[in-house]
Amino acid sequence: MKKEQNVLIASAEIVPFAKTGGLADVVGALPGALEKVGAKVNVVMPLYKTIDQKKHKMKVVGEKFFVPMAGENVEITIKQGKLPGVKGKAFFVECDKYFDRDGMYQENGESYHDNDERFALFSRAVVEMMKMLDYKPDIVHCNDWQTGLIPTYMKVIYGNDEFYKDIPTVMTVHNIAYQGIFPSHTMEKIGLPWEIFTPEGVEFWGHLNYLKAGLVFADVINTVSETYAREIQSSKEFGRGLEGLLNFRSKDLYGILNGIDYRIWDPAKDDYISSNYDEGDLRGKSRCKKSLQKDQELKTGKVPLIGIVSRLADQKGFDIVAGALEKIMEMDVQLVILGTGDPKYHEMLQEMTKKYGNKMSVNLRFDEQLAHMIYAGSDIFLMPSRFEPCGLGQMIALKYGTLPLVHKTGGLADTVTDYTEDPNQGNGFVFDEYSSEALLYAVERAVEVYSNKRKWNTIVKACMKVDHSWKNAVKKYMDLYEKAAEKKVLVAV
Repeated sequence: MKKEQNVLIASAEIVPFAKTGGLADVVGALPGALEKVGAKVNVVMPLYKTIDQKKHKMKVVGEKFFVPMAGENVEITIKQGKLPGVKGKAFFVECDKYFDRDGMYQENGESYHDNDERFALFSRAVVEMMKMLDYKPDIVHCNDWQTGLIPTYMKVIYGNDEFYKDIPTVMTVHNIAYQGIFPSHTMEKIGLPWEIFTPEGVEFWGHLNYLKAGLVFADVINTVSETYAREIQSSKEFGRGLEGLLNFRSKDLYGILNGIDYRIWDPAKDDYISSNYDEGDLRGKSRCKKSLQKDQELKTGKVPLIGIVSRLADQKGFDIVAGALEKIMEMDVQLVILGTGDPKYHEMLQEMTKKYGNKMSVNLRFDEQLAHMIYAGSDIFLMPSRFEPCGLGQMIALKYGTLPLVHKTGGLADTVTDYTEDPNQGNGFVFDEYSSEALLYAVERAVEVYSNKRKWNTIVKACMKVDHSWKNAVKKYMDLYEKAAEKKVLVAV
Protein backbone atom coordinates (compact mmCIF):
# COMPACT_ATOMS: atom_id res chain seq x y z
CA MET A 1 0.00 0.00 0.00
CA LYS A 2 1.14 3.55 -0.69
CA LYS A 3 2.70 5.52 2.11
CA GLU A 4 -0.02 8.16 1.80
CA GLN A 5 -3.04 5.96 2.20
CA ASN A 6 -6.06 7.01 0.17
CA VAL A 7 -9.13 6.05 2.22
CA LEU A 8 -12.82 6.12 1.33
CA ILE A 9 -15.04 6.01 4.43
CA ALA A 10 -18.66 5.00 3.85
CA SER A 11 -21.34 5.61 6.45
CA ALA A 12 -25.10 6.17 6.65
CA GLU A 13 -24.55 9.27 8.79
CA ILE A 14 -21.73 11.73 9.29
CA VAL A 15 -21.46 14.91 11.37
CA PRO A 16 -22.18 17.69 10.42
CA PHE A 17 -24.48 16.47 7.63
CA ALA A 18 -26.78 14.03 9.43
CA LYS A 19 -26.81 12.37 12.84
CA THR A 20 -28.90 10.03 14.95
CA GLY A 21 -26.15 8.74 17.25
CA GLY A 22 -22.47 8.30 18.02
CA LEU A 23 -21.70 6.72 14.63
CA ALA A 24 -22.03 10.14 12.99
CA ASP A 25 -19.66 11.74 15.52
CA VAL A 26 -17.03 9.06 15.01
CA VAL A 27 -17.12 9.16 11.21
CA GLY A 28 -17.15 12.95 11.29
CA ALA A 29 -14.00 13.12 13.45
CA LEU A 30 -11.94 10.24 12.01
CA PRO A 31 -11.07 11.81 8.60
CA GLY A 32 -9.40 14.86 10.13
CA ALA A 33 -7.45 12.70 12.55
CA LEU A 34 -6.30 10.39 9.72
CA GLU A 35 -5.16 13.36 7.65
CA LYS A 36 -2.84 14.42 10.47
CA VAL A 37 -0.91 11.15 10.09
CA GLY A 38 -0.60 11.37 6.33
CA ALA A 39 -3.76 9.76 4.95
CA LYS A 40 -5.90 11.24 2.21
CA VAL A 41 -9.53 10.72 3.18
CA ASN A 42 -12.86 11.08 1.38
CA VAL A 43 -16.26 10.17 2.80
CA VAL A 44 -19.52 9.06 1.21
CA MET A 45 -23.08 8.92 2.54
CA PRO A 46 -26.68 9.12 1.28
CA LEU A 47 -28.03 12.56 0.35
CA TYR A 48 -30.98 12.84 2.73
CA LYS A 49 -33.68 15.43 2.28
CA THR A 50 -32.69 17.07 5.58
CA ILE A 51 -29.15 17.95 4.41
CA ASP A 52 -28.70 21.60 3.44
CA GLN A 53 -27.06 21.38 0.00
CA LYS A 54 -26.47 25.14 -0.30
CA LYS A 55 -24.82 25.36 3.08
CA HIS A 56 -22.39 22.59 2.19
CA LYS A 57 -21.80 23.97 -1.33
CA MET A 58 -22.70 20.77 -3.15
CA LYS A 59 -22.20 20.26 -6.85
CA VAL A 60 -22.80 17.39 -9.24
CA VAL A 61 -19.68 15.40 -10.16
CA GLY A 62 -19.27 12.84 -12.93
CA GLU A 63 -22.08 11.34 -14.98
CA LYS A 64 -25.42 9.99 -13.83
CA PHE A 65 -25.60 6.21 -13.73
CA PHE A 66 -28.14 3.50 -12.97
CA VAL A 67 -28.23 0.86 -10.28
CA PRO A 68 -30.48 -2.21 -10.64
CA MET A 69 -32.85 -2.41 -7.68
CA ALA A 70 -36.14 -4.24 -7.13
CA GLY A 71 -36.69 -4.94 -10.82
CA GLU A 72 -35.85 -1.52 -12.21
CA ASN A 73 -32.82 0.60 -13.04
CA VAL A 74 -32.69 3.47 -10.55
CA GLU A 75 -30.96 6.70 -11.51
CA ILE A 76 -28.10 7.89 -9.29
CA THR A 77 -26.44 11.29 -9.15
CA ILE A 78 -23.24 11.86 -7.17
CA LYS A 79 -22.79 15.22 -5.51
CA GLN A 80 -19.69 16.56 -3.84
CA GLY A 81 -19.46 18.81 -0.82
CA LYS A 82 -16.94 19.77 1.84
CA LEU A 83 -16.30 18.09 5.15
CA PRO A 84 -15.34 20.94 7.51
CA GLY A 85 -11.72 20.97 8.62
CA VAL A 86 -10.69 18.26 6.18
CA LYS A 87 -8.90 18.51 2.83
CA GLY A 88 -10.73 15.51 1.42
CA LYS A 89 -14.10 15.43 -0.31
CA ALA A 90 -17.54 14.47 0.91
CA PHE A 91 -19.53 12.52 -1.69
CA PHE A 92 -23.30 12.09 -1.53
CA VAL A 93 -25.44 9.48 -3.24
CA GLU A 94 -28.52 11.30 -4.53
CA CYS A 95 -31.62 9.26 -5.26
CA ASP A 96 -34.92 10.97 -4.51
CA LYS A 97 -36.90 7.73 -4.67
CA TYR A 98 -35.10 6.38 -1.61
CA PHE A 99 -33.64 9.36 0.28
CA ASP A 100 -35.99 12.31 -0.29
CA ARG A 101 -37.82 11.66 2.99
CA ASP A 102 -38.30 13.39 6.31
CA GLY A 103 -36.41 10.71 8.26
CA MET A 104 -33.14 8.85 7.80
CA TYR A 105 -34.25 5.37 8.83
CA GLN A 106 -37.82 5.84 10.05
CA GLU A 107 -40.77 8.15 10.54
CA ASN A 108 -43.12 8.32 13.53
CA GLY A 109 -41.24 5.49 15.21
CA GLU A 110 -41.71 3.10 12.25
CA SER A 111 -38.77 1.94 10.16
CA TYR A 112 -39.15 2.48 6.41
CA HIS A 113 -40.50 -0.71 4.81
CA ASP A 114 -37.87 -0.52 2.05
CA ASN A 115 -34.74 0.02 4.15
CA ASP A 116 -33.40 -3.15 2.58
CA GLU A 117 -33.57 -1.54 -0.88
CA ARG A 118 -32.43 1.87 0.32
CA PHE A 119 -29.14 0.74 1.81
CA ALA A 120 -28.47 -1.94 -0.79
CA LEU A 121 -28.83 0.80 -3.39
CA PHE A 122 -26.50 3.06 -1.39
CA SER A 123 -23.90 0.30 -1.09
CA ARG A 124 -23.99 -0.60 -4.77
CA ALA A 125 -23.93 3.07 -5.77
CA VAL A 126 -20.75 3.59 -3.70
CA VAL A 127 -19.09 0.75 -5.58
CA GLU A 128 -20.23 2.07 -8.96
CA MET A 129 -19.27 5.63 -8.01
CA MET A 130 -15.61 4.72 -7.62
CA LYS A 131 -15.35 3.48 -11.19
CA MET A 132 -17.50 6.25 -12.65
CA LEU A 133 -15.22 8.89 -11.07
CA ASP A 134 -12.11 6.83 -11.81
CA TYR A 135 -11.37 7.06 -8.11
CA LYS A 136 -9.55 4.00 -6.79
CA PRO A 137 -8.90 4.26 -3.05
CA ASP A 138 -6.31 2.15 -1.27
CA ILE A 139 -8.96 1.11 1.23
CA VAL A 140 -12.75 1.23 1.58
CA HIS A 141 -13.74 1.61 5.23
CA CYS A 142 -17.37 0.56 5.88
CA ASN A 143 -19.38 1.32 9.02
CA ASP A 144 -22.29 -0.71 10.43
CA TRP A 145 -25.00 -2.68 8.67
CA GLN A 146 -26.05 0.06 6.26
CA THR A 147 -22.71 -0.39 4.45
CA GLY A 148 -22.37 -4.14 4.95
CA LEU A 149 -23.19 -4.86 1.31
CA ILE A 150 -20.27 -2.79 -0.01
CA PRO A 151 -17.69 -5.57 0.63
CA THR A 152 -20.33 -8.07 -0.52
CA TYR A 153 -20.94 -6.43 -3.89
CA MET A 154 -17.22 -5.82 -4.38
CA LYS A 155 -16.42 -9.50 -3.88
CA VAL A 156 -19.52 -11.23 -5.25
CA ILE A 157 -20.74 -9.03 -8.10
CA TYR A 158 -17.61 -7.11 -9.08
CA GLY A 159 -14.98 -9.64 -8.00
CA ASN A 160 -13.73 -10.27 -11.53
CA ASP A 161 -13.54 -6.58 -12.44
CA GLU A 162 -9.89 -5.48 -12.63
CA PHE A 163 -10.78 -2.08 -11.19
CA TYR A 164 -11.98 -3.49 -7.85
CA LYS A 165 -10.00 -6.64 -7.25
CA ASP A 166 -7.08 -4.91 -5.51
CA ILE A 167 -9.18 -2.68 -3.23
CA PRO A 168 -9.36 -4.11 0.31
CA THR A 169 -12.25 -3.44 2.69
CA VAL A 170 -12.53 -2.85 6.43
CA MET A 171 -15.83 -3.40 8.26
CA THR A 172 -16.30 -1.51 11.54
CA VAL A 173 -19.02 -2.63 13.96
CA HIS A 174 -20.10 0.25 16.18
CA ASN A 175 -22.93 -1.68 17.85
CA ILE A 176 -23.66 -5.29 16.97
CA ALA A 177 -27.22 -4.98 18.30
CA TYR A 178 -28.14 -3.32 14.99
CA GLN A 179 -27.70 -5.77 12.11
CA GLY A 180 -30.05 -4.94 9.25
CA ILE A 181 -32.07 -8.18 9.09
CA PHE A 182 -34.53 -8.57 6.19
CA PRO A 183 -36.66 -11.31 4.56
CA SER A 184 -34.87 -13.84 2.36
CA HIS A 185 -36.64 -12.61 -0.81
CA THR A 186 -34.61 -9.39 -0.46
CA MET A 187 -31.81 -11.39 -2.13
CA GLU A 188 -33.62 -11.16 -5.46
CA LYS A 189 -34.53 -7.49 -5.10
CA ILE A 190 -30.94 -6.41 -4.44
CA GLY A 191 -29.30 -8.66 -7.02
CA LEU A 192 -27.31 -11.09 -4.88
CA PRO A 193 -26.96 -14.75 -5.96
CA TRP A 194 -28.68 -17.44 -3.90
CA GLU A 195 -25.38 -19.37 -3.68
CA ILE A 196 -24.25 -17.09 -0.85
CA PHE A 197 -27.52 -17.50 1.08
CA THR A 198 -26.02 -20.12 3.40
CA PRO A 199 -25.19 -20.27 7.14
CA GLU A 200 -21.55 -19.65 6.16
CA GLY A 201 -22.65 -16.73 3.99
CA VAL A 202 -25.32 -14.07 4.43
CA GLU A 203 -28.19 -16.21 5.73
CA PHE A 204 -29.25 -15.66 9.35
CA TRP A 205 -32.02 -17.90 10.69
CA GLY A 206 -33.80 -17.86 7.36
CA HIS A 207 -33.29 -14.13 6.83
CA LEU A 208 -30.74 -11.95 5.06
CA ASN A 209 -28.39 -10.12 7.45
CA TYR A 210 -26.57 -7.07 6.04
CA LEU A 211 -24.08 -6.78 8.89
CA LYS A 212 -23.26 -10.47 8.63
CA ALA A 213 -22.64 -9.98 4.91
CA GLY A 214 -20.08 -7.30 5.72
CA LEU A 215 -18.43 -9.47 8.36
CA VAL A 216 -18.18 -12.38 5.92
CA PHE A 217 -16.80 -10.49 2.93
CA ALA A 218 -14.69 -7.67 4.41
CA ASP A 219 -10.96 -8.33 4.47
CA VAL A 220 -10.56 -7.09 8.04
CA ILE A 221 -13.07 -6.36 10.83
CA ASN A 222 -12.86 -4.12 13.84
CA THR A 223 -15.05 -2.86 16.60
CA VAL A 224 -14.72 0.14 18.85
CA SER A 225 -12.95 -1.18 21.94
CA GLU A 226 -10.72 -4.13 22.78
CA THR A 227 -13.03 -5.46 25.49
CA TYR A 228 -16.08 -5.27 23.19
CA ALA A 229 -14.14 -7.20 20.52
CA ARG A 230 -13.69 -10.00 23.05
CA GLU A 231 -17.24 -9.76 24.39
CA ILE A 232 -18.95 -10.15 21.01
CA GLN A 233 -17.09 -13.41 20.49
CA SER A 234 -17.85 -14.71 23.98
CA SER A 235 -21.61 -15.26 24.10
CA LYS A 236 -24.93 -14.91 22.31
CA GLU A 237 -25.85 -12.11 24.74
CA PHE A 238 -23.02 -9.93 23.39
CA GLY A 239 -22.61 -11.40 19.89
CA ARG A 240 -26.35 -11.31 19.10
CA GLY A 241 -26.14 -14.54 17.12
CA LEU A 242 -22.97 -13.61 15.21
CA GLU A 243 -20.53 -14.85 17.85
CA GLY A 244 -19.80 -18.03 15.87
CA LEU A 245 -18.84 -16.10 12.74
CA LEU A 246 -16.76 -13.66 14.78
CA ASN A 247 -14.92 -16.53 16.42
CA PHE A 248 -14.29 -18.01 12.97
CA ARG A 249 -12.83 -14.67 11.86
CA SER A 250 -11.09 -13.89 15.16
CA LYS A 251 -7.68 -13.53 13.47
CA ASP A 252 -9.11 -10.71 11.37
CA LEU A 253 -11.01 -9.01 14.23
CA TYR A 254 -9.50 -6.07 16.11
CA GLY A 255 -10.64 -3.66 18.80
CA ILE A 256 -9.78 0.04 18.43
CA LEU A 257 -11.07 2.47 21.02
CA ASN A 258 -12.69 5.58 19.57
CA GLY A 259 -11.32 9.00 20.43
CA ILE A 260 -13.16 12.20 21.22
CA ASP A 261 -12.83 15.51 19.45
CA TYR A 262 -11.16 17.96 21.81
CA ARG A 263 -12.06 20.84 19.50
CA ILE A 264 -15.61 20.31 20.81
CA TRP A 265 -15.02 18.76 24.22
CA ASP A 266 -12.48 20.80 26.19
CA PRO A 267 -13.41 22.70 29.36
CA ALA A 268 -10.55 25.15 28.76
CA LYS A 269 -12.28 26.57 25.67
CA ASP A 270 -15.90 25.36 25.80
CA ASP A 271 -18.27 28.21 24.91
CA TYR A 272 -21.29 26.38 26.32
CA ILE A 273 -20.14 26.47 29.95
CA SER A 274 -20.19 29.41 32.36
CA SER A 275 -16.50 29.33 33.26
CA ASN A 276 -13.54 27.71 31.53
CA TYR A 277 -11.00 25.68 33.50
CA ASP A 278 -8.23 23.08 33.24
CA GLU A 279 -6.42 20.66 35.55
CA GLY A 280 -4.15 23.48 36.74
CA ASP A 281 -7.03 25.57 38.06
CA LEU A 282 -10.32 23.94 39.08
CA ARG A 283 -12.03 27.11 40.31
CA GLY A 284 -13.93 27.32 37.01
CA LYS A 285 -15.35 23.84 37.59
CA SER A 286 -16.80 24.95 40.93
CA ARG A 287 -18.43 27.90 39.17
CA CYS A 288 -19.82 25.55 36.51
CA LYS A 289 -21.35 23.40 39.25
CA LYS A 290 -23.00 26.41 40.85
CA SER A 291 -24.30 27.55 37.45
CA LEU A 292 -25.75 24.09 36.73
CA GLN A 293 -27.43 23.94 40.13
CA LYS A 294 -29.04 27.33 39.57
CA ASP A 295 -30.11 26.43 36.03
CA GLN A 296 -31.72 23.22 37.28
CA GLU A 297 -33.27 24.93 40.34
CA LEU A 298 -31.26 22.85 42.79
CA LYS A 299 -29.84 24.14 46.05
CA THR A 300 -26.29 25.41 45.54
CA GLY A 301 -23.66 23.81 47.72
CA LYS A 302 -20.95 21.19 48.01
CA VAL A 303 -23.21 18.13 47.99
CA PRO A 304 -22.01 15.63 45.32
CA LEU A 305 -23.84 16.25 42.04
CA ILE A 306 -24.43 13.21 39.81
CA GLY A 307 -24.98 13.81 36.10
CA ILE A 308 -26.48 11.61 33.40
CA VAL A 309 -26.55 12.38 29.67
CA SER A 310 -28.02 9.33 28.00
CA ARG A 311 -30.66 7.58 25.99
CA LEU A 312 -33.19 6.34 28.54
CA ALA A 313 -33.20 2.64 27.70
CA ASP A 314 -32.44 -0.78 29.15
CA GLN A 315 -29.15 -0.99 27.22
CA LYS A 316 -28.00 2.18 28.97
CA GLY A 317 -28.66 0.65 32.38
CA PHE A 318 -31.93 2.30 33.28
CA ASP A 319 -33.46 -0.97 34.42
CA ILE A 320 -30.93 -1.13 37.27
CA VAL A 321 -31.08 2.64 37.81
CA ALA A 322 -34.82 2.24 38.36
CA GLY A 323 -34.14 -0.35 41.07
CA ALA A 324 -31.56 1.78 42.87
CA LEU A 325 -32.85 5.32 42.37
CA GLU A 326 -34.98 5.56 45.52
CA LYS A 327 -32.04 4.67 47.76
CA ILE A 328 -29.64 6.89 45.81
CA MET A 329 -31.94 9.87 46.25
CA GLU A 330 -32.18 9.19 49.98
CA MET A 331 -28.43 9.83 50.14
CA ASP A 332 -26.97 13.34 50.45
CA VAL A 333 -26.63 13.82 46.66
CA GLN A 334 -28.17 15.72 43.80
CA LEU A 335 -29.03 14.28 40.38
CA VAL A 336 -29.40 15.92 36.96
CA ILE A 337 -30.60 13.81 34.00
CA LEU A 338 -30.73 14.77 30.32
CA GLY A 339 -32.10 12.45 27.63
CA THR A 340 -35.06 10.78 25.99
CA GLY A 341 -36.01 7.18 25.40
CA ASP A 342 -38.40 4.54 26.66
CA PRO A 343 -41.72 6.06 27.84
CA LYS A 344 -41.69 3.87 30.94
CA TYR A 345 -38.50 5.60 32.10
CA HIS A 346 -39.94 9.01 31.28
CA GLU A 347 -42.87 8.23 33.57
CA MET A 348 -40.70 6.74 36.32
CA LEU A 349 -38.35 9.74 36.39
CA GLN A 350 -41.21 12.24 36.36
CA GLU A 351 -42.77 10.47 39.35
CA MET A 352 -39.44 10.54 41.19
CA THR A 353 -39.06 14.29 40.63
CA LYS A 354 -42.38 14.83 42.38
CA LYS A 355 -40.88 13.22 45.46
CA TYR A 356 -37.30 14.49 45.21
CA GLY A 357 -37.71 17.64 43.09
CA ASN A 358 -35.61 19.73 45.48
CA LYS A 359 -32.54 17.56 44.74
CA MET A 360 -33.33 15.94 41.39
CA SER A 361 -33.86 17.47 37.94
CA VAL A 362 -35.00 15.57 34.83
CA ASN A 363 -34.81 17.03 31.31
CA LEU A 364 -36.59 14.80 28.79
CA ARG A 365 -35.11 16.29 25.64
CA PHE A 366 -31.91 16.76 23.68
CA ASP A 367 -30.08 19.96 24.58
CA GLU A 368 -26.49 20.47 23.41
CA GLN A 369 -25.70 23.30 25.81
CA LEU A 370 -27.17 21.51 28.81
CA ALA A 371 -25.13 18.41 27.94
CA HIS A 372 -21.92 20.46 28.13
CA MET A 373 -23.10 22.08 31.37
CA ILE A 374 -23.73 18.65 32.94
CA TYR A 375 -20.30 17.32 31.95
CA ALA A 376 -18.65 20.43 33.41
CA GLY A 377 -20.84 21.00 36.46
CA SER A 378 -21.28 17.47 37.78
CA ASP A 379 -18.94 15.71 40.20
CA ILE A 380 -19.89 12.16 39.16
CA PHE A 381 -21.01 10.99 35.71
CA LEU A 382 -23.26 7.94 35.85
CA MET A 383 -23.01 5.51 32.93
CA PRO A 384 -24.24 2.06 34.07
CA SER A 385 -24.76 0.51 30.60
CA ARG A 386 -25.65 -3.16 30.27
CA PHE A 387 -23.27 -3.20 27.31
CA GLU A 388 -21.33 -0.36 25.73
CA PRO A 389 -19.24 -0.98 22.59
CA CYS A 390 -17.08 2.09 23.20
CA GLY A 391 -18.86 4.91 24.96
CA LEU A 392 -17.91 8.53 24.51
CA GLY A 393 -19.65 9.95 27.59
CA GLN A 394 -17.14 8.55 30.07
CA MET A 395 -14.19 9.93 28.05
CA ILE A 396 -15.80 13.36 27.82
CA ALA A 397 -16.51 13.26 31.56
CA LEU A 398 -12.84 12.47 32.28
CA LYS A 399 -11.72 15.48 30.25
CA TYR A 400 -14.10 17.67 32.27
CA GLY A 401 -12.88 16.29 35.61
CA THR A 402 -16.20 14.58 36.30
CA LEU A 403 -15.45 11.11 37.64
CA PRO A 404 -17.29 8.37 35.72
CA LEU A 405 -19.20 5.68 37.56
CA VAL A 406 -19.66 2.76 35.16
CA HIS A 407 -20.54 -0.89 34.69
CA LYS A 408 -17.49 -2.96 33.71
CA THR A 409 -18.24 -3.66 30.06
CA GLY A 410 -16.92 -2.80 26.60
CA GLY A 411 -15.21 0.56 26.24
CA LEU A 412 -16.18 1.50 29.79
CA ALA A 413 -13.94 -1.29 31.09
CA ASP A 414 -11.11 -0.09 28.83
CA THR A 415 -11.19 3.53 29.97
CA VAL A 416 -12.26 3.62 33.64
CA THR A 417 -10.27 2.12 36.53
CA ASP A 418 -11.87 1.87 39.95
CA TYR A 419 -10.25 4.22 42.44
CA THR A 420 -11.06 2.15 45.51
CA GLU A 421 -9.36 -0.90 43.96
CA ASP A 422 -6.38 1.00 42.52
CA PRO A 423 -5.79 4.39 44.19
CA ASN A 424 -2.71 5.04 42.04
CA GLN A 425 -4.36 4.54 38.64
CA GLY A 426 -8.03 4.92 39.55
CA ASN A 427 -9.98 7.54 37.63
CA GLY A 428 -13.56 6.65 38.54
CA PHE A 429 -15.76 3.96 40.04
CA VAL A 430 -16.60 0.59 38.49
CA PHE A 431 -19.06 -2.17 39.38
CA ASP A 432 -18.77 -5.69 37.95
CA GLU A 433 -22.15 -7.32 38.59
CA TYR A 434 -24.97 -5.85 36.53
CA SER A 435 -27.47 -5.20 39.32
CA SER A 436 -29.14 -2.36 41.20
CA GLU A 437 -27.34 -3.45 44.37
CA ALA A 438 -23.89 -3.25 42.76
CA LEU A 439 -24.73 0.12 41.26
CA LEU A 440 -25.89 1.45 44.63
CA TYR A 441 -22.73 0.23 46.36
CA ALA A 442 -20.59 1.99 43.74
CA VAL A 443 -22.48 5.25 44.32
CA GLU A 444 -21.94 4.87 48.08
CA ARG A 445 -18.18 4.38 47.51
CA ALA A 446 -18.01 7.43 45.24
CA VAL A 447 -19.84 9.62 47.75
CA GLU A 448 -17.51 8.46 50.53
CA VAL A 449 -14.42 9.36 48.49
CA TYR A 450 -16.00 12.71 47.56
CA SER A 451 -16.17 13.62 51.25
CA ASN A 452 -12.36 13.93 51.23
CA LYS A 453 -12.07 17.03 49.04
CA ARG A 454 -8.26 16.96 48.79
CA LYS A 455 -8.26 13.34 47.68
CA TRP A 456 -11.12 14.01 45.22
CA ASN A 457 -9.32 16.94 43.57
CA THR A 458 -6.17 14.84 43.17
CA ILE A 459 -8.18 12.23 41.23
CA VAL A 460 -9.91 14.93 39.18
CA LYS A 461 -6.62 16.52 38.11
CA ALA A 462 -5.14 13.14 37.19
CA CYS A 463 -8.12 12.05 35.09
CA MET A 464 -8.17 15.36 33.19
CA LYS A 465 -4.61 14.69 31.97
CA VAL A 466 -5.51 11.37 30.30
CA ASP A 467 -5.42 11.65 26.50
CA HIS A 468 -8.48 10.19 24.79
CA SER A 469 -8.05 12.16 21.58
CA TRP A 470 -8.02 10.44 18.18
CA LYS A 471 -4.20 10.48 18.16
CA ASN A 472 -3.85 6.92 19.47
CA ALA A 473 -6.78 5.50 17.54
CA VAL A 474 -5.66 6.73 14.11
CA LYS A 475 -2.31 5.00 14.38
CA LYS A 476 -4.17 1.75 14.98
CA TYR A 477 -6.51 2.43 12.04
CA MET A 478 -3.51 3.02 9.77
CA ASP A 479 -2.12 -0.34 10.92
CA LEU A 480 -5.53 -1.91 10.32
CA TYR A 481 -5.59 -0.59 6.76
CA GLU A 482 -2.16 -2.12 6.19
CA LYS A 483 -3.42 -5.47 7.48
CA ALA A 484 -6.40 -5.31 5.12
CA ALA A 485 -4.11 -4.51 2.20
CA GLU A 486 -1.89 -7.47 3.04
CA LYS A 487 -4.84 -9.81 3.28
CA LYS A 488 -6.87 -8.98 0.16
CA VAL A 489 -8.27 -12.46 -0.14
CA LEU A 490 -11.74 -13.79 -0.85
CA VAL A 491 -13.43 -15.15 2.23
CA ALA A 492 -14.70 -18.60 1.32
CA VAL A 493 -18.45 -19.08 1.51
